Amino acid sequence: MAATFNFELVTPERLVFSGEATQVVVPGAEGDFAVLVGHAPFISTLRPGILEVTLPQGSQRLLVKKGVAEADPTRLTVLAQTAVPVEELQGARLASELKLAEAQAAEAKDDHAKMNAEALLDVLKRLQLKAA
Repeated sequence: MAATFNFELVTPERLVFSGEATQVVVPGAEGDFAVLVGHAPFISTLRPGILEVTLPQGSQRLLVKKGVAEADPTRLTVLAQTAVPVEELQGARLASELKLAEAQAAEAKDDHAKMNAEALLDVLKRLQLKAA
């Protein structure tokens, strides 16, 4: 059995997940990074993307938006503005998220906001293609 570490995913509304994970792939601002037990301590901001959680008994993929991740050798904590299971992003909900992301990209007031909106759009369009 693979070694595990404590993983928590928190949004402003609720604790989304708290338990043991064997690996978590995080969409960091500078690129995706994987956390395993024994990871060196660090903190990263998030970009919009898919957080992939590997559990001892399966896996889960969630769309996360802005936030931060803090890792150390025994735990990972992700504080995200939003965390939605990918399987819930279908049909009308996915269309609504796409429309909102397009509006955010069009109304972005600076390069950073535009980059985040475009990253979210890219992720949502890929999910839409997979659902088709």
